[in-house]
Amino acid sequence: MPIAGIYGPDDFGNPVHRHSAAPAPIRVSPAERARALPIPSLEWNAEVERDTAHLYERVKRVISPIEWPFMAPYVKAINQLKKARGAVILAHNYQTPEIFHCVADIGGDSLQLAIEATKVKSDIIVQCGVHFMAETSKILNPNKTVLIPDSRAGCSLASSITGADVRLLRQRFPGVPVVAYVNTSADVKAEVDICCTSSNAVQVVESLNAPTVIFLPDQYLAKYVASKTGVKIIAWKGACEVHERFTGDELRAYREADPSVQIIAHPECPPDVLAEADFTGSTAHMINWVRNNRPRRVVMITECSMADNVQAELPDVEMVRPCNLCPHMKRITLPKILDSLIYLREEVTIDPVIAEKARRSVERMINLKN
Repeated sequence: MPIAGIYGPDDFGNPVHRHSAAPAPIRVSPAERARALPIPSLEWNAEVERDTAHLYERVKRVISPIEWPFMAPYVKAINQLKKARGAVILAHNYQTPEIFHCVADIGGDSLQLAIEATKVKSDIIVQCGVHFMAETSKILNPNKTVLIPDSRAGCSLASSITGADVRLLRQRFPGVPVVAYVNTSADVKAEVDICCTSSNAVQVVESLNAPTVIFLPDQYLAKYVASKTGVKIIAWKGACEVHERFTGDELRAYREADPSVQIIAHPECPPDVLAEADFTGSTAHMINWVRNNRPRRVVMITECSMADNVQAELPDVEMVRPCNLCPHMKRITLPKILDSLIYLREEVTIDPVIAEKARRSVERMINLKN
């Protein structure tokens, strides 16, 4: 069904101040110094080479031997410190291979990480992703310490809408249920009926049994959902700054260069991109498609670090990389993860009232049965 309408802050006279980026990291405070662990040696030597050899084996197809001596001391130190802290590291599929394959305990897409966050027994969670993901982990684990190595790791989707915008949408469309993509802040999640990810967006919309649904904030994911359901969708004018840069012309050029190439795309991409794709799905669905089909050559139309992570796992599949990088995901680095574990920073905090309301919408998504 076509989109019923797309709204943005301009349609409400821009009544509220837009979400600003999370604050920049501060200097080490006296309290942080008091609870800090000793800074480990970061020297590359024979011992580090030996102790990290099994990890380099996982990533040697995507990380050169020249790069590894700079990464390996951090990898070893992080893996030691997370044991000392009793911490668990969650990493999104868009994290770089040295993080995703070498220090993360759990990897996956937004839905997988949300589900796994509810199962974590560790008292400390280090979220290697963007800020809304760390907030989601905190929402689901209010009594745990949730850290993000760089709180400036934001998201163009999350910053495109506020809780006040949701309240105005409800006034404009009274009685219409609201679905929020997980790529939103805690204050937005607190104002909606249920959350979704790209893995389950269609299922979530249809679970409401409503003729019309407000879907926010990604206009392209909303259009994709509208094409898969008879529910009338009212969308928001948000977009992922990575996925909206892809074009249908770009994909046609790949296919003209090699008609046998397989093209798989994320539903946050514009419709002309999805029209050229052989498969459309979430990051988890894209990875599983490659695992199951083992194409000779494949173009993954999403953030390009995921192609590196899949290449490390499936060396027989050639990845053609259009390579649009997420500048926010790339704020998370090995040195910052190490710093986070040494000083227990940067801790994610959420107003308990907002967190309680947001928890209902996230848990409703997680508990939704197929």
